[in-house]
Order: sequence, then structure tokens, then C-alpha cells
Amino acid sequence: MADEYMKRDGWKHYNSSLQKHKTRIEREYSPAQAGIQNLWPRQLAQRWTLVLFVGTCLLYCARMAMPISAVTMAATFQWSKIDSGLVLGGFFWGYCFTQILGGHVSDKVGGERVLVVSTALWAMITIATPLLAHFGSHALFLMALSRFLMGVLQGVFFPSLASICSQRVLEGERGFLMSTMHSGCYMGTLVAGGMGSVILDLYGWQSLFYSFGVLSVLWALFVWMFFLKGEVTPKQVKTNNSSQWTWLRLLALLKNPPVWAMVFTHMCISCTSNTLLSWLPTYFKESFPHATSWVYNVVPWFSAIVSAITGGYVSDFLISRGYGISSVRKLMQFLSMGVSSMFLMLVCEKTFTSFTSALFFISVAVGLTTFTSCGVSVNVQDLTPSCAGALYGFMNMMGAFMGTSKPQFKV
Repeated sequence: MADEYMKRDGWKHYNSSLQKHKTRIEREYSPAQAGIQNLWPRQLAQRWTLVLFVGTCLLYCARMAMPISAVTMAATFQWSKIDSGLVLGGFFWGYCFTQILGGHVSDKVGGERVLVVSTALWAMITIATPLLAHFGSHALFLMALSRFLMGVLQGVFFPSLASICSQRVLEGERGFLMSTMHSGCYMGTLVAGGMGSVILDLYGWQSLFYSFGVLSVLWALFVWMFFLKGEVTPKQVKTNNSSQWTWLRLLALLKNPPVWAMVFTHMCISCTSNTLLSWLPTYFKESFPHATSWVYNVVPWFSAIVSAITGGYVSDFLISRGYGISSVRKLMQFLSMGVSSMFLMLVCEKTFTSFTSALFFISVAVGLTTFTSCGVSVNVQDLTPSCAGALYGFMNMMGAFMGTSKPQFKV
């Protein structure tokens, strides 16, 4: 099906060199070889979109529980800054560890089942965290281990989403689904920061882990009962023997320049997103010390939610109107990286020095960066639908590594 779109568009906007590599990818990894895809009917796709949005929101709520509670827990258990860093850093290493593996398994057995099983497991770890914190001299080790396992289990989430999108959704409707899923990240961050702070102050840090953990278990149970009909046994995706790709084929895929173009693009936008996430509070606090903190901590990320969903709708609308898929993906990625950087430069150059103007330009920049969800994040499914999960896992792993090398600068 992806091939039909590609042939109709002609990839005429690509140069001859890129066309050669595109033809090679189609020949080796085309969905025509991958058997019949089980596409969701439109109504089912809409229900899954809402459910996965909530799942992504809960994912980030559970992920943010430890960073929100870290200061309180450090004071309670007398952790040093090094101890706190070990606990918080454990998540990162686990998260990078399972990106490719999670995508590979999702491509083979279906991403829905991988999501439900992994969510149930990391939700139980979240619930158990307060109990592990009271294991005497071993508490610090168990805390770091629990964070590592959280990263391992949550690392399969987004590669599984990419696999689901490539297997269950038409090319012209993938932008909205992926954008809506990614907007759940920002919603989860806002919910964890807002509601989590209230829970922390009123009921203690333990309640934060119990609340988000129980909600995540209920989500997994709901999906298992009403969407998977109680089936979590792996079901092999229908493929011909000649199309079952191996790790050697994945390595061969990485020899194609278009694939590396996607990887580097994803690395750049990941570095930008991580920089904005860590830098914005410091920027506003130092530049506008009298500004209300909740305003600059909420407005940019709320705009990201609206922008992500809008961008996904616009991209699918353009494709439905006959615009080439490759052209739409390029346009959205240009808006995400090129245009957003222009608004950031206005802030860096201090052309506008008022709090209102700075908040506006940064909110626009953050909103535009979400357009990558209907750009390169979906492009991987267009080029390699039969192994989109594994390849997206590789891209996300590289992007996660970029998060640790984000530049430190002062405006």
C-alpha cells in the first residue's frame, strides 16, 4: 500500500541519487513482500488514537514521578547529590537499551501486545517503588535498579507506536495518529507537574507513585479486556519466508543515505527538544525573576499539545487533497526545525525584551517543533513499513543519546 502512494507521487521531488536508494529500499523491504496488513477500520482507529493518547500521558506521568519526588526523597533518606543522580540516571540507560529490541518484537508480534505487557510491568514497578525505598541499606541500590527497569520497559513504547502505525494505519492518516500520540507526552508532563505537585504536598511522595501506578495498571487492563479481548499471546505477523528480515538486513538498511538522513534529523530535533525542556525554566527565572512561574511552565507545553494535534490534522488533510507524501513530510519537518529556530533566534538576540513577547516566541517555537511527529517520525514508516518499529527504535536510541550531549548556554 505504501508502494502505491510512492509510485503515484513518483518521488519526483527527490533527486536521481535518492530515487536510486528509494528503489532499493522498496525492493528489499516493501510491504508487498510483508503480506497482508491488518488495517484498522476508521472507527476503531479513532478509538485506538484516544486510548493511546491516554497511555502516552500516563507513561510520562509515571516517568516524572521520581524527578518530582527526588528532592523530598533525598531529604527523607539523606541522599547526596551523587546518590540522587544515580537514581535518576538509571532510567536513561535502561531506556536506550530496549529501543531497537522493542521495535523488532513489535514488528513481529504486533505493537499493541507489547504496549500492554510492558505498561503492566512498569506500572507495577511504579507502585512498588515506595516499598523498595524502605529496604534499609539496600534502598539506594533498589531505587536505581527500579529506575533502570522502568527505562527498560518504557523504552519499547514509542518504537511500538511506530510499528502499530505502519501496520494498522493508512499512509495518509498516520500524521494525525503519531502527532496525537506525541501530544500525550506534553499532557503527561503538565499533569505530572500540576497534579503531581498537589498530591506531593497533600499526601506525600508515596501517593504520587501509587496514583500514577494504579492508573497505568487500569489502562493496561482496560486495553486488554476491551481492545485485545483478553489476548496477550503473541501473534506472528503474516509474512512470506522471503520477507522475514533479520538483524543483518537491518544493518544493510543502514547503508542507505535516506535512512541516515532520517536518523540525523531525528537526532537534531531530539537535541533541540531536550535543550528546550531543561533550559526554559532557567531562562525565564534568570531573565524575568518576577514573572509567575506557572505561566512559563505551562503555556509553552500547552501550546505544544494544540500544535501537535493541529499539525497532524493539516498533514493528513494535505495528503488527502493530492499533495505528495514526501512533499508534506518535508514541509512539516521544515516548519519543525527551520521556522521554529527563527523564533528562537529572536529570543536569543533579545530583539524583544518583554516577558510577554519572549513567552509568545518561545511558545510558537515549542509548538512548531511538534510538527516533527508528522515529519520524520512518520517518514520512517513510509520508507520501511515492514520494520518501522526497529528502525524507529534505532532513531530514538540515537536521539536519547543526543539528550545527554545537549549544549549548555546562557541567554
